[in-house]
Amino acid sequence: MKKIYYLFIVLSSFNALAQKAEQAELRVYYNYVHITDTNFKDKPRIENMLLVVGKNASVYTSFDQINKETEMKKMLEEQIKEQAGSNNMKINLSSAGFKPVTRIDHYYFVNESKFYVKERLMNNYLIEQPVSVFNWSFSTDTTSIGGILCQKATANFKGRNWTVWFAPDLPFNTGPWKFNGLPGLVLQAYDDKKEVQFLLTSIEKVVATPQEATSEISEKLTGISILGMGTKTDYLGTEIKLPDDAIKTTQKDFDRLKQAQKDDPMGFMKTQMAGSGMGGDFKMTSTSKTVTTTKGPVLNNPIELTAH
Repeated sequence: MKKIYYLFIVLSSFNALAQKAEQAELRVYYNYVHITDTNFKDKPRIENMLLVVGKNASVYTSFDQINKETEMKKMLEEQIKEQAGSNNMKINLSSAGFKPVTRIDHYYFVNESKFYVKERLMNNYLIEQPVSVFNWSFSTDTTSIGGILCQKATANFKGRNWTVWFAPDLPFNTGPWKFNGLPGLVLQAYDDKKEVQFLLTSIEKVVATPQEATSEISEKLTGISILGMGTKTDYLGTEIKLPDDAIKTTQKDFDRLKQAQKDDPMGFMKTQMAGSGMGGDFKMTSTSKTVTTTKGPVLNNPIELTAH
């Protein structure tokens, strides 16, 4: 029964989402700092994030995850090449050295007022959600972030009192995570307890070729380094669009799928691979030599404290 359900999700849910591609204009990099466990306030989760911005669209993702997937893809390609022609392919993907990363991406299309989250369970699953509504209060306070003039705004959202600094000179109605509805790009955001923070690290202009990766905006960011990116992924390309291989589903069905993976990880992997046309013996291994059961941070302080 589990196999039938897995394959039903994979084989019946693929669909071409007719979302027009948007030209990317900026790549904005942030440090995401989150005290996920209030018992370990000195050990916040820190992650490098990426916001790709266009005139009417944006996508927010984990830059650490991009690097992780690039490394995993390289590992996979090398093993497939080595075992070319084998009828019993064995794939070993080591998790050594990889820290936890955010596995949910956020797509926002301003003109259509559409918001999607993408999460990966062997395949990319896409769930449409309502666009978050922030009742912003504007302040006359201003500051400079990386040489860019920013204005202050505040709002209460899902149990947190947020302060954001947005740049009127960068007229994009978006920001990291779910932030939207401001007349300028959000460059910094934090809650009043500083338990969750989004801190700008760099901005670069999207250009046709890496050799042209300079801009007036980049030059304004005094004291903030411009990252030189060579990795080729959809997120580092010149367009913002929903993934071509997206499987559109509902939150309810996706939660069922995650539970199925939790109940039977190997069975889930095999049936998902079979549904994608790949066979063989797939085994996950770790090169870690020690296993610890020491109690560590848990998620008792989510970014959204309330449902409404």
